[in-house]
Amino acid sequence: MYSSGRSASVDRQRIQAEARPGESWEEAAARLFKISSSKQALDDGELADCFVLTDGLPLKDIRDYMDVALFRMSKRESRAGDVIHYKLADGYIEVKAGPEGMASIWDYDIVLMLISHLTESMNRYKRGQGAKPGRFFSPHASDILRFCQRGDGGKQASGIELALDRLKGTSIKSVRHRTSHNGKGIIREVKGESLISSYLVLSHTASGRVDRVQIEAPHWIYRQVVDSRGPLVLTVNQTYFSINSSVVRFIYRLARRAAGKSIAKWGFKTIYERSGLTCFKEFCRILRRLIKTDSLPDYHLREDTGLSGPQLIITHRNSAAAR
Repeated sequence: MYSSGRSASVDRQRIQAEARPGESWEEAAARLFKISSSKQALDDGELADCFVLTDGLPLKDIRDYMDVALFRMSKRESRAGDVIHYKLADGYIEVKAGPEGMASIWDYDIVLMLISHLTESMNRYKRGQGAKPGRFFSPHASDILRFCQRGDGGKQASGIELALDRLKGTSIKSVRHRTSHNGKGIIREVKGESLISSYLVLSHTASGRVDRVQIEAPHWIYRQVVDSRGPLVLTVNQTYFSINSSVVRFIYRLARRAAGKSIAKWGFKTIYERSGLTCFKEFCRILRRLIKTDSLPDYHLREDTGLSGPQLIITHRNSAAAR
């Protein structure tokens, strides 16, 4: 019934191996083989999923925004209604928080999961192994927690809805100036979108435990992954999720974007301004401790002097400059 062309024994083994905690035999079979009656779809809240959902994917992030914090760094401060302004060479970026608070760098883990699965789905489409992905992603709560390397407890699962609230309520306004196509003037381009476009959460009313979610990828992510001609995402070290410090996470993202497989130099002050933090002294303390421990994944850090203040030299550990 559930798997035309497969043997019953193979089906049974797969369902037993991949069934989720609390899932019935029928629920597991319907989820794995994507076959359900209209009544089951209504009763169980089946969600459309245009992405490939699989384990062991490389972690991906959008290249263009890895050197700017699109989120708050503090766990304690909600920064509800706050605005962070980042000045760039060709304009500026503003991160605006909604009433539920600004999305945190920890909430952004869900966006990283979305980017990673969308990238894999697009790669499969290019290889002729599947349809072109749409914008809807429908993971189980346990899929999110496992991908982000968090515990599978009820508190962590219920926190997903709060994180989605903040991601939906956090908007990014980008203002850039560029030369017009005829070269006779300057065009001011303004774009505004949220970290996610929409979401739907399905939970069990008896326990309150979140079961599944549906996330709509925002246009800015979909354009970068699906509609772009070249690769606009970068692979992130899988140990990223085990980094407990928000500052260290931000330094890694910047290093991955700026240095790549080579070397880069950034001023302490510039990095601080791109982080959205409010205390430069504390930022420098954390950064110098990171330099001393030399524990950043993939990159070696050292401090140098500069005319405008201390400079951070970022070198990929496998580059010629590191030898």
